[in-house]
Amino acid sequence: MGRYLLGRIARGLLSVIIVSGIVMALTYACMDRNLIFAQDPVYSRQRGNARQVYQMQQWENYGYVDYVSFEDYLSKEGLEPLPLGDSPEEDSSATAEQVARFTAAYEAEGYTVTRLNARTRGQKYQEGGEPRLFASRDVPFLPRFWKWLTGLIVVDNIHAAKGEVGQRGISFTWFDPAYGGERFSPAIMGNGTHHKYLLYFDGRFPYIHQNLITLRLGQSYSVNQGVDVFETMTDSQGKRQPEEIVYPSGLEALSADDLHSATYVQGSLAAGDAVVKAHFTDDYTNVTTRKQGLSKLGYSFTIGLLSVGLAYCIGIPVGLWMARKKGRLADRLGTAYVVGIIAVPTLAYIFLFRSIGQRLGLPTAFDVDAPTLWMYVLPVVSLGLPAAANLMKWLRRYTIDQMDENYVRFARSCGLVEGKIFRSHVLKNAAIPIYHGLPASVLGALVGAIITERVYVVPGAGGLLTDAIGAYDNGVIVGLTLFYAVISVAAVILGDLIVAAVDPRIRLSDTRR
Repeated sequence: MGRYLLGRIARGLLSVIIVSGIVMALTYACMDRNLIFAQDPVYSRQRGNARQVYQMQQWENYGYVDYVSFEDYLSKEGLEPLPLGDSPEEDSSATAEQVARFTAAYEAEGYTVTRLNARTRGQKYQEGGEPRLFASRDVPFLPRFWKWLTGLIVVDNIHAAKGEVGQRGISFTWFDPAYGGERFSPAIMGNGTHHKYLLYFDGRFPYIHQNLITLRLGQSYSVNQGVDVFETMTDSQGKRQPEEIVYPSGLEALSADDLHSATYVQGSLAAGDAVVKAHFTDDYTNVTTRKQGLSKLGYSFTIGLLSVGLAYCIGIPVGLWMARKKGRLADRLGTAYVVGIIAVPTLAYIFLFRSIGQRLGLPTAFDVDAPTLWMYVLPVVSLGLPAAANLMKWLRRYTIDQMDENYVRFARSCGLVEGKIFRSHVLKNAAIPIYHGLPASVLGALVGAIITERVYVVPGAGGLLTDAIGAYDNGVIVGLTLFYAVISVAAVILGDLIVAAVDPRIRLSDTRR
C-alpha cells in the first residue's frame, strides 16, 4: 500500500506541475499583455514617456519582462547620476559616456535599449515628457516558471532579515510577551527571521499557528494589490477586533494590531513616527490588523461543509428509499425532484430559493460586520438541495443495480429476509462510489461556489478566480490553478484510501501473485 500511495502522490504532484505550467504558458503567451491596463486607473492618468515607463514597470511586476532603468544602473554601479539631454545630441560628454556604457552592458546580455527623447512645449516639458532611457527583454517561459515553482514554499530562517539585528537566533517561551508575559501561551520567536513569531498559540481556531513555512502562490497586482494569493484567501475580514495586548516597548493598549504577524522591515523603527517608536523596540514593526470575520476560505469552507452535510443527510436516506420503492409513488416523486433540479438552470433555482427565503424573513446577503447564523441558511440550502438530488440519483441507481445481482438472488433463495440482505450486502456495495466522492465534496468546499456566493454576496473564495480573469491578474490565475489542482489530486487519493478501507476486495498494492 505504501508503495502504491507514494507512486500515486508522485504522479499527482507531476500532474499538478504540468497543469500549472500549461496555464502559465497560456496566460502569458496567449493573452495580450496590454490588457492588464484595462482597469488600471494609474495607467490612464499617465502621459507621454511616463506612460511607456510605467507600462514597462508593470510588465516587469507581472513577469513579462526584465526592466532596468538608466537611474537604477547608475545607482547599482555607484556612478554619479547625470541628467539626460532632451535628445542624444544634447547629452553632455560625461552623460554620453555613461549612456554608451549602459547600452553596451545591456545589449551584450540580450536587452533592448530604448531612448525616449524629451517632449516639450515651448521651453517646458509636456506632462510626462521628460527624457527616459531603459533596457528591457522578455522573460522566457522556463526561467519564469522555474522561479515561480521554486518560490512556492518559503522557510523562514535567522538570516532572512537584512541589516543589523543584534544576536540572531531562535528562542522559546512559555509566556507570550504579547500578553505581558503573564498568560500561559507557548511561543517560538526568532531574531533575524522575517517573522518575529514562528509558532504561537492563541484563542482563535485552529489555536496553534505558525509562520515558519509560508506558501507563496503568487502576488496579486489587481484583485488584491501587493498581497499574495494565499494571504488573500486566508486573511480575516470584517470589523477590527481589538483586545488587550502588550507592545514590545511594554506599552499596554486595547488594539487590533496582531503582534503575532510582525515582520521585519529594515530601518522602519528609525524612520517611523513617534507612535511607532513608542510601541516597538526593533524593526519588527509591520503588523496586520486582527478582524472578527472569517477569511475567504473560511466562509466558503463553512458554507460548503454545511451544504455537504445537508446533502448527505437528505440524499442518502431518500435515495435508498427510492430504490426500495422502485416504480412506486415515492420513487416517482423523488425522480421528479431530481429531474426538476437537473432541468432548471442553476441561477434560476438559486434565485427561487432566495425569493422564498426573503418571504420567510431570512437574510439574503452576508453582513461580515454583523454576522448571524441565519445568513448561512439560504446559501447552504441553495448548495445542499441540488447536491442532495445528485446523491439521490446515483445512490438509487447503484442500489437498484446491486439488488439485481446474483448474490442477492442467492441470499433470497437461502431464506434471508429482505431487510437483512439490504443492510448487510446491498447497502455496503451500493455506497462504495458514494464513499469515493466524499473527500471531493468536502475538499471542494474550499474552492467555493461562484454563482451562489455572488447571489448572496458571500465574501468567499468562489469568485476569486473569475475576478482575477476579469482583471487579467496572472499571478492570481496561476496560483489558484495550482491550489485547485492540489485539491483535486488530494480528493482522488483520499477517495481511493476510503474505498480500500471499506471494501475488502480492493487493495492499494502493486503486489502480484
